Amino acid sequence: MISRQAIEDARAVIQGHVQRTPVVVSHTLSRLCDCHTLFKLENLQMTGSFKDRGALVKLMSLSEEERGRGVVAASAGNHAQGVAYHAQRLGIPAKIVMPLWTPLIKVVSTQNYGAETVLFGETYDDAEAHAWQIAKEEERVFVHPFDDPAVIAGQGTIAAEVLEEPLCQNLGAILCPVGGGGLISGIATYIKETRPEVKVIGVEAAACPSMKEALERGAPYRLAASCSLADGIAVKQVGRLTYGIASRYVDDVVAVEEDEIANAVLLFLEIEKILVEGAGAVPLAALLARKVSLEGQRVLSIVSGGNMDVNILSRIITRGLRVDGRIMEFRVRLRDLPGSLNDVLTKVKELQANILDVSHHRYACSAPIGYVDISITLETKGHQHVAQIESALGEYRV
Repeated sequence: MISRQAIEDARAVIQGHVQRTPVVVSHTLSRLCDCHTLFKLENLQMTGSFKDRGALVKLMSLSEEERGRGVVAASAGNHAQGVAYHAQRLGIPAKIVMPLWTPLIKVVSTQNYGAETVLFGETYDDAEAHAWQIAKEEERVFVHPFDDPAVIAGQGTIAAEVLEEPLCQNLGAILCPVGGGGLISGIATYIKETRPEVKVIGVEAAACPSMKEALERGAPYRLAASCSLADGIAVKQVGRLTYGIASRYVDDVVAVEEDEIANAVLLFLEIEKILVEGAGAVPLAALLARKVSLEGQRVLSIVSGGNMDVNILSRIITRGLRVDGRIMEFRVRLRDLPGSLNDVLTKVKELQANILDVSHHRYACSAPIGYVDISITLETKGHQHVAQIESALGEYRV
């Protein structure tokens, strides 16, 4: 059902309606990753993610009668906005079911693209079940976020663009975020039917490795609910179609931890001045953590989206700084006497660390009478500097 020709046909459909996003090289990240590091910036699409592609191909495949009935989808973010935006352009009534916890900015963005939003359920599964019910009751067409041939073909158009890029002529591997599997299925199909020597490697959040689990078990498998910084790929079960394609064409699937994702988001922002959501940062996280052995090769990472909730951005940056050894937090126990804290801060000054925060814990701590626990947050210069500070203040630490 999915082939290189289907993807070429999809490319003709979306021509002029979605961005042909650029491929860029990062010399700094190439040095940090020990490979020639390239990025396909799908975060520059109109709605901020690659989902524009598959949503448009699916909507364009509908008959006039189906368009008149309207569409319904379930999503907490990027798929919702992709469907809403292109449905509005094409004059198709759209209804999007979103979980109750969906951030307000994503709900408003979807509404601004002309879709009717319905908040329902505590989980995505609840929202999807309700969307299917709406599809049946209102005779709308359900637009699946990943397990649909038209959607998969649309996402595969990324690979067709990649292989035309001068920077990608000697490509060794493509690293791709994996949630439900629609993106990697389309990319892997086109790559393996065009340049089979190029490796296609999926990257998941370790908190929700649904494709890795499926490939190991030999069939799609439903994981328990989980949370991740890469919420866009925290999918509990991959699709039937996407599993079949991945098992045939994908070379490997690896997983990255939450701290590794946070660090990758930070480095994208700090080094490349690019805001990337957690799901879009997982390929870089895998390269930095050496989850794949691609030293010296030309490697392309798919930056799948940039729709970061600004309410949690500062928390992610702080976490990334901590992982990088540039912020440390520790607790000391001191005699509750004048000058005790000054002794510690003098040592911090001598070690050339910058004090960001000092907090006394007088009323809810386990320190004995006559002592006080104090939390200190420092700006540091890397892991070696952190180790020096920990050694110098060892006698005070709780």
